[in-house]
Amino acid sequence: MNDQERNSLGVLVFAEQDEARLADVSLELLSKARELADKLGKTVAAALIGHNVAHLANTLIAHGADTVFLADAPGLKHYTTIPYARIVCEIITANEPEIVLFGASLIGRDLAPRVASKLRTGLTADCTDLQIGDYCDKAAAYTNLLFQIRPAFGGNIIATIITPNHRPQMATVREGVMRLKPADPTRTGEVKKVDTPPDAIENVVKILERFKADKKVNLKAAGIIVAGGAGVGGKEGFDLIRELAHTLGGQVGASRAAVDAGYVGKEHQVGQTGVTVRPKVYIACGISGQVQHRAGMSESGKIIAINNDPSAPIFSIAHYGIVGDLFQVVPLIIEAYKQKS
Repeated sequence: MNDQERNSLGVLVFAEQDEARLADVSLELLSKARELADKLGKTVAAALIGHNVAHLANTLIAHGADTVFLADAPGLKHYTTIPYARIVCEIITANEPEIVLFGASLIGRDLAPRVASKLRTGLTADCTDLQIGDYCDKAAAYTNLLFQIRPAFGGNIIATIITPNHRPQMATVREGVMRLKPADPTRTGEVKKVDTPPDAIENVVKILERFKADKKVNLKAAGIIVAGGAGVGGKEGFDLIRELAHTLGGQVGASRAAVDAGYVGKEHQVGQTGVTVRPKVYIACGISGQVQHRAGMSESGKIIAINNDPSAPIFSIAHYGIVGDLFQVVPLIIEAYKQKS
């Protein structure tokens, strides 16, 4: 590989920010982008768009970016689709990255399809893993493709999607599925300012007011999660899950089966079609532990499973398993913890 190939842009990450605060998913993607680009022997860049956000470039570099493309202007303070899509397309066209990644956030899900449509390339949504690999079919052999991995058909299968004939290869990635590696403050990189002259058509949409509501449930940041499944039996059963979570100072999680049954809100859902979590302690109550749920919590520090079915799949990954009726076991845990406290 010659120096020109080694120094070419391998992965571009859209660095999502709001009020000069970077989204966690963007930093997670930079960690993954660094891994992918190293396998390709190429560089990593971040597209940073906003107003008074230049100071965020150092954070992006510390998390893996070699170059930060900075578009900073008063009209870009808040996200609006048309100017952001134009700027991202211009950065991609000028630098020709192999791969472009967006977080599967509200902004990412709005922006990425427009960019893909403009560039006439493919886009895989809500990926849970990304790998570099080779692929052969009857027509040709392809090397160093991006394997875009995501659940499909309601999470019942895992699909691997490729974009062999068009560039860039694009994907949105769910928050929490990529491990965020520690920042390296010794890393150095380059900040390249992007000229952003306004386009007349971009004035057709203006933000008159913004209303921002904080998340009521933050499972990603929870050190302890007590999750209930279909075995909880109903909304009333989740009162016991909430009591245990409150006693331990944790958050309430749930399996998809419990959410689909209406026992608890979707913001509590853990798994491939919910949130990926890595708490210090994960207590699964009445959760059978299908592969879709395990994919969202298997990297927890300690997993405690409570289920009356000794053959439940959850026990295969649990550090501690209790075979019994959760309505008998959980009150005993609550009482024992209160006495010890």
